[in-house]
Amino acid sequence: MTSEVREKKIKTNGICLNVAEKGEDGGPLVLLLHGFPETWFSWRHQINFLSSHGYHVVAPDLRGYAESDSPPSHESYTVSHLVADVIGLLDHYGTAQAFVAGHDWGAIIGWSLCLFRPDRVKGFISLSVPYSPRDPNLKPSDLFKSFGDGLYITQFQEPGRAEAAFAKHDCLTVMKKFLLTTRTDFWVAPPDTEIIDDLEVPPTLPDWITEEEIQVYADKFQKSGFTGPLNYYRAMDLNWEILAPWQGYKIIVPTKFIAGDKDIGTEGANGTIEYVKGEVFKSIVPNLEVVVIEDGHHFIQQEKPERVSEEILSFFNKLRNTTE
Repeated sequence: MTSEVREKKIKTNGICLNVAEKGEDGGPLVLLLHGFPETWFSWRHQINFLSSHGYHVVAPDLRGYAESDSPPSHESYTVSHLVADVIGLLDHYGTAQAFVAGHDWGAIIGWSLCLFRPDRVKGFISLSVPYSPRDPNLKPSDLFKSFGDGLYITQFQEPGRAEAAFAKHDCLTVMKKFLLTTRTDFWVAPPDTEIIDDLEVPPTLPDWITEEEIQVYADKFQKSGFTGPLNYYRAMDLNWEILAPWQGYKIIVPTKFIAGDKDIGTEGANGTIEYVKGEVFKSIVPNLEVVVIEDGHHFIQQEKPERVSEEILSFFNKLRNTTE
């Protein structure tokens, strides 16, 4: 499936990122940014699909992941670092403006890229994680405390805690617990329980992923560990400080938001789906399309690859036709 994907190391922002790419160099550049806990491989379906439609598709392993460099300190994982990594990739390819899609943490990087450097983005697609206004009076860590110690993000804050909990399971089991979850809550574990122990492995695999594909992830994390990816969560308060100058700023880049109706955090009146259909989201992302995919969960571009690929292609083609 991905036999024609080329992988190489690119120096950017003082580190080396491993990058997978496919498609003609002269085609419009599409940058695909993965989330937690994934690698470029999470975009395997979209890489093949978009490259077959004339796009030059580039999907990095983000810093801290797989074959890319992994700085040890969480202070090296702020949105400033992550956006600078992306800018360095665009500069490497000589691209003034790119189409960008991001899932989960990749979406957060994409939103931040649209904040900091909207001039470098032709269009942005966010999967699963919407843009939300910064609360000037409440740090993320203080907000998370309201969920108690069981919230996965809170458990990820303490260096070594989640790593130790993950290490009680083999990497293949860890990946199955994350990738195959169908939970729609905010991932809050019961008292005195680690979230990785609370997540379940289904008795059979769904038809959208194979044991061999999950093993691809497991092999990468067995080698790289989880500290780099967890450092993204440990830098969230630093991000809150960094983003202060953009308080109240709107996303002006043309944007499409895609999520499954059974994603993480979709439950209840304060869930993601209600938010993205509401007026606040539309007011801060005025040039917006929202797509909610029925019976879709968190790892939506793998679970519903045809629908997601078509949504990405139609949006980028529309923008491409208006700018050429």
